[in-house]
Amino acid sequence: MKTDFILPDLGEGIVECELVEWRIAEGDQVQEDQPVADVLTDKALVEITAMHTGTVTRLYYKQGDIARVEKPLFEIDVAADAAVDDGGQADPASHETEAPDTDSADHDPPAPTAEREAREPGPSHATCRQEPAGKVLATPAVRRLARELELDLSRIPGSGRKGRILKEDLLPYQRGERTQEEAPVGPATRPAGTPPAGTPGEGDRTEPIRGIRAAMARQMSEAAATIPHFTYSDEVDVTALEALREDLKTTLAEPDLKLTALVPIMKALELAVRRYPVLNSRVNEDCTELTYLADINIGVAVDTPSGLLVPNIKRVQDRSLVELAGELDRVTTLARSGKLGQDDLRGGTISISNIGALGGTVSSPIINKPEVAIVALGRIQSLPRFAADGSVTARRIMQVSWSGDHRVIDGATMARFCNLWKSYLEQPATMLAELR
Repeated sequence: MKTDFILPDLGEGIVECELVEWRIAEGDQVQEDQPVADVLTDKALVEITAMHTGTVTRLYYKQGDIARVEKPLFEIDVAADAAVDDGGQADPASHETEAPDTDSADHDPPAPTAEREAREPGPSHATCRQEPAGKVLATPAVRRLARELELDLSRIPGSGRKGRILKEDLLPYQRGERTQEEAPVGPATRPAGTPPAGTPGEGDRTEPIRGIRAAMARQMSEAAATIPHFTYSDEVDVTALEALREDLKTTLAEPDLKLTALVPIMKALELAVRRYPVLNSRVNEDCTELTYLADINIGVAVDTPSGLLVPNIKRVQDRSLVELAGELDRVTTLARSGKLGQDDLRGGTISISNIGALGGTVSSPIINKPEVAIVALGRIQSLPRFAADGSVTARRIMQVSWSGDHRVIDGATMARFCNLWKSYLEQPATMLAELR
């Protein structure tokens, strides 16, 4: 019995996703709970598994298409024993599902099953077929990196098993050691939005904003439009903190665990937030209620091949420095490999953007709504400063820039809060009295 597999609700109000890779082809036999596709939402890479055992009879999307949640993803001929108790999925009435709403005009919307069985597939159906012959073997992470570098994977020799393309195969292109000449784009294959040859703008390239970048665009636009931002900047002398971190690296951290400067900075932030809980609050949409949050879940902006992600570390108030280091390593590794779970992205209460990791010093960060504050950390520099006796010494200086929601945080509160946080960083021994 043929039935449509409906793309399930992916949570967080997600209504569409990019189909990164099919793990099946038309005609394949699949088992219940077998991975069938990888899709990229605006927050994470999600593995889709089959609900039934049977034979795949039709794929409704091509790789790179935008699939709609709660619309048919593929058609499957359910095995007889699986159709006996399928929770109503294989009911013939369920075949009258609404067609997938795709961006591509090449897709023929899925008709009711009886009609599909009665007609021969025409040219419009062939565009949805995933042909196994000549298929490029690569993981979703490698495919995303190739898209970032604008590489045609079919023209790159793979060094993995059975010719699979590995990340290492793309590194020469990423480092600029090798280039890949793009195939000429003719009139029939010119990408949508590219001006015809000989007109102004020739050579420009237009592509849709999807996935994580689309989410960031919406999030930042909404935050900038609805939150009155103000920015407060200062500099922090982290000379003592750097010395303490070097000591802790050899005494506390595990051999394979990095105790970066971000770890004590997060702990100091948690201690300061206890004294100024408005920095760890939420305001409702019409700004008539303010909720002070019990847990301090610090978000950390991570630059990934797919765009900016802000996973957060839960209950920082209950974690030691070593535990924080482990969690920070876990979420950043998952973010960069495209494997972050939704739980790591939900529930942040205050955020850190470590722009200094890329070389910047001063920034005006946009608040990660619905939070009310965010800090941008500049790179740590050795700079001359006057000592108490008037002599000039080299100190380790970090510029910091706070952005606050001016509806609930005033400048004086931000200054006092930043001064307390700064005191913990400049005299890290003072944190000992506050640790639980």
